[in-house]
Amino acid sequence: MNIQRFTAPTAREALAKARMTFGDGTLILSNRPTASGVEVVATGEDTLEALDRDDQARQGQRQLEAKPAPAMTVNPNSQVTEDTAQLAMSTLSFQDYVRERMLRRRHESMAVNNTPPLTPERLENALATRAPSLDVRATSPKPEIAPIQVKKAAPRAPLVQPSVAPSQGIVDELHAMKALIEDRFNTLTWIGQARQNPIHSNLMLKLIRSGYSPALSRTIMERMPEDLNAGEAVRWVTDVLTRNLRTDSASTAIHEQGGTYALVGATGVGKTTTAAKLAGLCARTHGPASVGLITLDTYRVGAHEQLRAYGRMLGVVAHLAHDRAALQDLLGLLANKKMVLIDTTGLAPNDTRKRDMMDMLNLPEVNRLLVLNAGAHGDTLDDMVSSFKTAGMQQTILSKTDEAAKIGPALDAVIRHQLVLRGVTNGQKVPEDWERADATNLIAMSMRAPSKSAFDPQTTDLGFFFAQSTPMKPGQLHA
Repeated sequence: MNIQRFTAPTAREALAKARMTFGDGTLILSNRPTASGVEVVATGEDTLEALDRDDQARQGQRQLEAKPAPAMTVNPNSQVTEDTAQLAMSTLSFQDYVRERMLRRRHESMAVNNTPPLTPERLENALATRAPSLDVRATSPKPEIAPIQVKKAAPRAPLVQPSVAPSQGIVDELHAMKALIEDRFNTLTWIGQARQNPIHSNLMLKLIRSGYSPALSRTIMERMPEDLNAGEAVRWVTDVLTRNLRTDSASTAIHEQGGTYALVGATGVGKTTTAAKLAGLCARTHGPASVGLITLDTYRVGAHEQLRAYGRMLGVVAHLAHDRAALQDLLGLLANKKMVLIDTTGLAPNDTRKRDMMDMLNLPEVNRLLVLNAGAHGDTLDDMVSSFKTAGMQQTILSKTDEAAKIGPALDAVIRHQLVLRGVTNGQKVPEDWERADATNLIAMSMRAPSKSAFDPQTTDLGFFFAQSTPMKPGQLHA
């Protein structure tokens, strides 16, 4: 039985000595600190294998002795018999031998140091706590040291690294990288198609210069037939825009149809002037007694007086409502009117008062008219539409078209959000500067926008416009 003890200043050096003696099959039986360093008791796998063979031989011998069989002659010089007679231990007895040997040495050491005796339970706890303290980080590419074992060596299973789920930050970065790659590939594909078909490229540049968004322009151009010449392509694009701009041209005009309408929108878009124009048109058609005016604007200085001044010009009385109850009372009082117009306070999309005002207007007989400044930036228009959008049919009016250098952004917002355009205002005259929404005229006017501007892109800039553009959802555009 080949069991040896190795002593070195550190555990790593002691383990290295044991490995040099027994090779890769080194088994560590114990380790403990001493006055001269760290002591490691080790043996080789061949020792345990020999003991295992002896144990199997003894079991076979017992089975043979149990059966009635002729006496067998045992060679007294047999190595197995000699080892069996000398050791006479199984795997469990070998464990007891190692434990007793370690206990004796511990007792001797503690007797010298006047320490209490070490029990087998304390020994097992000491071995369990000492094992992790071994430094097994070898500098050379040698296999790792096997853990402390006192039983028969078994084949070591391969180490399986636990799967670690990636963090959310890595997942987000991968998704962002995927989206960026898709955008770049789509852009390169589009640029390649535009170079092969200059008509597509020129029309795309025309739409962008007219104020239409890259999302709408790209959606339209991707659906354009390939076999059209320049003139046919222009007419096709114009027809698509006209068909997707929803207006009330096929129905009765809003001032002839009548109803109760609340004009909402941001400050300065022309809500009060638009209400006065609609009231004047209704009064001209059905008489001044057919119109009712209500204002909710108690915040802006002179708002009530402005609407009253317009009412005196038209022969109509303007009323002021401070809260929801007063508004309901006035609506009941004006229920017999052909048209009732409610002027509201101008609010920004992020204004905290907007929710209260929208709740006040949440009445079954009140229709909302969103007034949009035709000269506003496309992002501003998008923000306003998203903020004031409600369930059901969304109706809008474009104001100040005479002040807009390009009405393409406003028409683009109406098309993409599928609003119904009920009219257009083009000046300050009441009620003359009012026009019914005609899709053909509006699209033609947007395409005639001046082409030279500091904000107009060049042909080489189209890739930057469409790298991050998001196409419209299916069903939003009727091409």
